[in-house]
Amino acid sequence: MDYARQTRFSDPRAHAKLFDPLPDDPRGIGEVIRNIVVHYRASGIPFELERLAEIDSRWADRLLDADRSRFDTPLTEPRAPEQRIVGCCRDFTLLTVAALRHKGIPARSRVGFADYLGPDWHYDHVVAEYWDGARWTAIDSQVDRYVDLAPGGLRTAAQVWSEHRRGDLDVESFGVDPGDHFNRGSWFVRNYVISELAHRRGDELLLWDLWGGMYLTLGYDLEMIDEVADLLQSADAGDSRAEEKLAGIYADDERLHPGVQVECLSPSKPSLSVFTVDLERRQQVESRESIRRR
Repeated sequence: MDYARQTRFSDPRAHAKLFDPLPDDPRGIGEVIRNIVVHYRASGIPFELERLAEIDSRWADRLLDADRSRFDTPLTEPRAPEQRIVGCCRDFTLLTVAALRHKGIPARSRVGFADYLGPDWHYDHVVAEYWDGARWTAIDSQVDRYVDLAPGGLRTAAQVWSEHRRGDLDVESFGVDPGDHFNRGSWFVRNYVISELAHRRGDELLLWDLWGGMYLTLGYDLEMIDEVADLLQSADAGDSRAEEKLAGIYADDERLHPGVQVECLSPSKPSLSVFTVDLERRQQVESRESIRRR
């Protein structure tokens, strides 16, 4: 896969020229992204529903639409926190990746759980990873730090799942927040393995999008999740055959890749309510209660 090329989610489309004046270094790009995005929860700002809906923008150009609706100045010009794009770690990362690709720097997003955002809890998180000419380097644009994809940094979903299956860790401390007693644990990590693969293959979907083999319980096909997690870790270790196999099973297995539609279990909506999004038409097509409780 050519990580220097934009995907359907990272493509800024009509807003591409906004990235032209940005710095060429990843850390400088991250500084600009922090100027235009604010975390919907971590900021402590009580956004009204109309603004909170920005977290479901999904596509980079839609995120930038939100900025352009309030500003006509360069992205480097200061924005007050309450006027920034309302997003989450995935959106900080998607725009960082989009800007890096615009600069010709191969980049991708990595999905997992951060050990450094708070004590005694492993927060679900997404960071950017770029090719520095010799190796992949991970950077967290939300909090301005380089991270290792390992304990103490960002543990990938694949790493966490494999350790859980071996009985080496308790996944009940891996999830959205210590106060959220639903979005945590084994079913949550299971879904994130699929999400990690999707992001690696250029489908940088929302963290609350559901498709294929994702469920709101542990579900079935655990051996398939085991295989994907093993292949992801082997690919990270430089195994080109594992990378090729990941590409093949992602393309062929409907449990792994999104089809035309995904379900969105957004925190901007009432608990456990779902709306369906058509990814080709880029619009919501239906709302209902979630059925993913196998």
